[in-house]
Amino acid sequence: MWGGSGKRRNARIDTLVGRNTTVTGDLRFVGGLHVDGGVRGNVVSEDRESVLSLSEHGRIDGEVHVPHLVLDGEVHGDVHANERLELGPHARVTGDVYYNLIEMAVGGVVDGKLVHRPAEAPKLLSHEPANAEQN
Repeated sequence: MWGGSGKRRNARIDTLVGRNTTVTGDLRFVGGLHVDGGVRGNVVSEDRESVLSLSEHGRIDGEVHVPHLVLDGEVHGDVHANERLELGPHARVTGDVYYNLIEMAVGGVVDGKLVHRPAEAPKLLSHEPANAEQN
């Protein structure tokens, strides 16, 4: 999103939390969610195509579990991005970050561990020849 060579994810926004709005409680969504205000609770989507974007004015006090995350605001809690995480220049994460793919702009801050979690389990090698006959 900030000039990287990867594919840019253009997600439509289905739900908006405005700048003067604070949601208290867990938030579950499908599709695109843009947070310009605040959320005091966990933000979760189990849909593989869902995208959460958090503007530089947005703040989440709770855990985030989403496949795709574009973060340029503050998160106080652990972040789990199963597919892709983009951290912008104003991003501030206080907590551990679990990711598959990550892009981080200059200025973004993570105060916690970065833990790589590949989307696919590594393939195990077989000790049998490829053309082995079965009995």
